[in-house]
Amino acid sequence: MDGDALYAIGELARRTGLTVKAIRFYSDCGIVPPTGRSPAGYRLYDNDALARLELVRTLRDLGIDLPTIRKVLDRETTLAQVAAAHAEALATQIRVLRLRRAVATAVARRGSTPEEMDLMHRLARLSEDERRRLVDGFLDAAFGGLDADLTGIRRTMTPELPDDPEDEQVEAWIELAELAADPEFGALMRRVAEQHLADRVRGEGPRPDAVAMVRDHVAPALAAGVESASPRADAIVAAVTARYAGLVGHPDDATLRRRLLTLLETANDPRRESYLRLLAVVNGWPPPDPLTPALTWFIDALRARSDR
Repeated sequence: MDGDALYAIGELARRTGLTVKAIRFYSDCGIVPPTGRSPAGYRLYDNDALARLELVRTLRDLGIDLPTIRKVLDRETTLAQVAAAHAEALATQIRVLRLRRAVATAVARRGSTPEEMDLMHRLARLSEDERRRLVDGFLDAAFGGLDADLTGIRRTMTPELPDDPEDEQVEAWIELAELAADPEFGALMRRVAEQHLADRVRGEGPRPDAVAMVRDHVAPALAAGVESASPRADAIVAAVTARYAGLVGHPDDATLRRRLLTLLETANDPRRESYLRLLAVVNGWPPPDPLTPALTWFIDALRARSDR
């Protein structure tokens, strides 16, 4: 290309893909001034102007404003600095759009009311500090002031939304935050924690809790299709209650079975399982095995045999 070539505005438009009107606007703004004029008074542009216009077009396509483009062209700031700042701005916009899409998806799926949609939107927009305060408030309600041995459980119950979450993590966070903000759910989890502590024999170390024990005993029965009312369930109920009696140091009698039944009914609240499922999504953990089938089976089996 001839370095001394001059282009009329129409030719410049053809070479850059910009409209004559856009080039004239950039020229009038002083962003890409003409190199000179023809004898007839028409604007002429050289190859430097062509290069500036191509850069302007690229930066505008990326959404960068004209004052910033002017600074780049006038070397008041570097292209690298502008690109870094713009990338950060775009990342923020993407996060906001993800939050909005997550709220819209949740509203569409759940058929939410306007009030519920407003709550979800506010939960989605919480800052990291606000999320931490919400979660800490829930965990304090559930575990605050109880035994220090629950510190590990509290840690495993803590959601950690990543800086750049996937869409499903954002949706899960919104639902989890709704649960965490519910005082009734916090009270439920405290009852679970208190019942767990009440089952410990003083001076003993960590032991399987009743929920895990039921899950382990009932899982084979569920896999084999054994009904909770079947005579085949008798041995499973007896094995669990005997094991539980040994763990808590209490005879396997009607009182112990009522105690176990109350504990399992509390733990079997669907909100607890929802929290654990959502927690795994937010934290990027493998999905937990559902406890509801095993707990429901055993509760039904134990209640039927307690009524005999």
